[in-house]
Amino acid sequence: MLKRIVITLVAVFGVLLAVPTIFPSSAKYFPSWIQPISLGLDLKGGAQLLLEVDTDTMMREKSVQLYDGARAALINRDKGVIRFSNLRNINDKVSFVVRDSNDVSKARGRLRSELGDNVDISVNGKVITLSYSEKQIAKIIEDALSRSIEIVRRRIDALGTKEPSIQSQGGKYILVQLPGVDNPERIKELIGQTAKMTFHLVNEDITAEQIARGHAPSGTEFLPLMDMPNQIIPVYSRIEISGESLTDSQADLDQNNMPVVTTVFDSTGARKFARLTTENVGRRFAIVLDGKVLSAPSIREPIPGGRGQISGGFTLQEAKDLAVLLRSGALPAPLRVIEERSVGASLGADTIEHGKRGALIGVIFVMIFMLLVYREFGLIADIALLVNLCMIIGISALLGATLTLPGIAGIALTLGMAVDANVLPFERMRDEVRAGSSSLHAVSAGFDRAMKTVLDANITTLICALVLFQFGAGPIRGFAVTLSIGVLTTLFTCVSLSRMMIEIYMGGKNKRISFISQKKGN
Repeated sequence: MLKRIVITLVAVFGVLLAVPTIFPSSAKYFPSWIQPISLGLDLKGGAQLLLEVDTDTMMREKSVQLYDGARAALINRDKGVIRFSNLRNINDKVSFVVRDSNDVSKARGRLRSELGDNVDISVNGKVITLSYSEKQIAKIIEDALSRSIEIVRRRIDALGTKEPSIQSQGGKYILVQLPGVDNPERIKELIGQTAKMTFHLVNEDITAEQIARGHAPSGTEFLPLMDMPNQIIPVYSRIEISGESLTDSQADLDQNNMPVVTTVFDSTGARKFARLTTENVGRRFAIVLDGKVLSAPSIREPIPGGRGQISGGFTLQEAKDLAVLLRSGALPAPLRVIEERSVGASLGADTIEHGKRGALIGVIFVMIFMLLVYREFGLIADIALLVNLCMIIGISALLGATLTLPGIAGIALTLGMAVDANVLPFERMRDEVRAGSSSLHAVSAGFDRAMKTVLDANITTLICALVLFQFGAGPIRGFAVTLSIGVLTTLFTCVSLSRMMIEIYMGGKNKRISFISQKKGN
């Protein structure tokens, strides 16, 4: 009895999960965790962006870091300065000349110790050349791709876009699908910004004439003001604080009711920020975002506690967008939109309508076939089939899966397998009755003997679906998800639910099974 109650409750719960999807107007009567299934781009319409990770620019930046690392290692006073000349960075390779030939091996050993084994070091006389190894370049690019995907995901999620699909495609491309988004311009703008924020001191010694000539002295950069590009701010190249030290950023209003962005640093960043503001009271420091100065305020007093405020003539929306960028982190490499496609909502609606119609026609034909061939047992199988369909939809919605066109194909395939899982026990029953068994024994033996075949078929399909999910992407994964859920619900409805309903129908009596011919001599 307990077993029947559990099976019934599971079946009812599975059907209830599907009600908001089948009848969307009823969703308001259900709790927030029981909602309609989300539709994918091919069904709902929306935008699709193909992004390219600019690995060339990233590797140039890495070579600059290699240049700085080599220089720092050579002039390390604690270990002894190694005299050198002609330190250059050309074609992502750093080279220099050791002045004293006796220091060549010492320089090589120190560079190896400071820079690690991922850097190739070649020596030709007194010339030492540094470059990243092929293995390290591949690792850097792979890491940049995975980090870019995660950062893009955080930025899009922060905007409230429902069910975005973000995945790698090829060696350096990211495919972004945004269901329900008609105008992706704002998202493109957010995605395309590297959001690399740094804090620099302003070089107050630079004159207007030097800025007009456009030749910045060594250690200084001329950067444009973001909201006034014609105004140039001379900043020291040295980074005082990196944006990586930020732990939070929020849009807010200052005492003048103007939009600003408040920032919170981690413990390391807070110490650096306190020291910067303590040691440079009266001086200006520049907040730089992607090579442009957001603002360059004067330091009026020390700022302990690790909290700051960025103002720059923002609108409230611009302040919110900047806060999103800073919270999600800086991209390891610039991203370029190389392809943009839109799927109209009408196309999505047509696809849904065709899918519904095709699925409905298929289910109706299957149910009629089962009724004609297996009579009362066919009706029971049809009920189990409908419960199975509802459970697939409901569980997919509960797990937050997105329904796509391949997902509908997975459902259709599952329903076909579910019919097969019912036919096998019924045919076994036919064999048992013809062999002289009673109806009750035929039902029990039919399910027991068909169980091995049903399990083998469904477990094999489940393994294939898991492999598709693991190694597939996009639509392939959607197909694999619905197929996996369908296999599990099929085993429940066809093995447990159908058997329970047939046993209730039989009522413990040897009723005649109408679809089985019981003529003498058979």
